[in-house]
Amino acid sequence: MQQPSVSVILPVRDGGDWLLAAVASVLAQDFTDFELIVVDDGSQDGATQRLPADARLRLLQQPPRGIVAALNHGMAQARGAYLARMDADDLCRRERLGAQLALLAAEPGVMICGTRVELLGAEPSAGGRAYRDWLNALTRPADIAREIYIDSPLPHPGWLLRRAAWERVGEYHAGAWPEDYDWLLRAHAAGLAMAKPAGILLDWREHPGRLTRRDPRCARPALIALKARMLAQALHGREIILWGATKTGAALCDGLRAHGAALRGFVDLDARKYRNPKRGLPVHAPGWAATQRDAIILVTVSQGSQKPLIRQQLAALGRVEGADWWFAT
Repeated sequence: MQQPSVSVILPVRDGGDWLLAAVASVLAQDFTDFELIVVDDGSQDGATQRLPADARLRLLQQPPRGIVAALNHGMAQARGAYLARMDADDLCRRERLGAQLALLAAEPGVMICGTRVELLGAEPSAGGRAYRDWLNALTRPADIAREIYIDSPLPHPGWLLRRAAWERVGEYHAGAWPEDYDWLLRAHAAGLAMAKPAGILLDWREHPGRLTRRDPRCARPALIALKARMLAQALHGREIILWGATKTGAALCDGLRAHGAALRGFVDLDARKYRNPKRGLPVHAPGWAATQRDAIILVTVSQGSQKPLIRQQLAALGRVEGADWWFAT
């Protein structure tokens, strides 16, 4: 096979029949100039031995070293000018790669292209539907950058990158938090723009065994620790006000301090909290923030129903989201 335009990296360990379906969905793409690199991370179920014979499919095998090692192995072997991701339990729509490449061709400044998703499997919970809807609403670079500290805004199996983006950001890092969100935050810190084309391009399978459901690296404490690390670096020593004297706010405060950030105080709507400091810091009413123009505000209120009100309050204070304040959860 000649050097392909796109390399699709699919790591797997014991993927079973879902692996075969995922591979079939990639091989059925309308755009055909790609290679699919399946990285078998020590599987024992024999599923990779049942993969179809296709000149575009390459099977790499390694001892069980984990997903980060498998991803980096696949990326190192990739030959394409574009690097795409896929998971062993999801399904691509036929038009996925073509639509993503068309967006990158039309927008040279975009370096990372994601997908809108539909949830596949059991009826999603209210939280799952809210997360899907939040993901699918973020399609333009400014919107993604504005909300990138809430959660990972691009589902990992839907990525397509310019090779230059991979070379700029570097390999996935093995650590105490999700390797994909860590990589996206490093890409954001490097100024790389992200976008998504119109339409649903990925069916994202929801099931109890999904890595994000059982890996402690994907739990809330790990996500807060990652955000604290990246925010402390991104804010370059500016003092921080935390909007929300909550458990999440206290955890983010601890994480920011661990990375040398300076905290000025908390803001909360609940007047009962004004009497007692939080993590040794005063808790103020929202109006106090109007007198603190030099400080960055990080909002740690996660209830979606409260976010429009908080946006209104901060806009009334002359604050600009994504410039001098962000949602951090």
